[in-house]
Amino acid sequence: MDPAKLAKLQALSAANRIGGKGTVRRKIVRKTKASGAQDDKKLQGALKKLNVQPIPGVEEVNMFREDGNVLHFTAPKVHAAISANTFAIYGTGHVKELTELVPGILNQLGPDSLASLRKLAESYQAIQQGQQRQASGTADEEDDDDVPDLVENFDVDAETKVEAALD
Repeated sequence: MDPAKLAKLQALSAANRIGGKGTVRRKIVRKTKASGAQDDKKLQGALKKLNVQPIPGVEEVNMFREDGNVLHFTAPKVHAAISANTFAIYGTGHVKELTELVPGILNQLGPDSLASLRKLAESYQAIQQGQQRQASGTADEEDDDDVPDLVENFDVDAETKVEAALD
């Protein structure tokens, strides 16, 4: 047998050996984990405990946040227990600005919702203007904080102390 081939086979068998010298050569078997399916099973178990039922046909969900942004879900899975006033919405959510979603939202709103959307837009504008004022105000205040106000004349006080010490 060729010594080069023999050395190559010994190197391969040593790499596959788990135990010490004389043990059975076994290959290491690695199992892959399917994390997505496992998380979904846990979620389904938690939803069963809440006695929720799936609601089919929901194309999108928008949740309005206090900072004026919208949490937008496209094609979410929605489950609800209406008697317990519990809703579970899961899927991929994106934080978007209200101005991006207004054209698509307008045709879905009724007259009552349109008035509340106007109020929301006004409050959003007020928040934006307040943040701009705060940003410009903090820049002015920071400049003032760096330099202290001159209250006394330190040169005159220092001269009187020196004269008093000499007398």
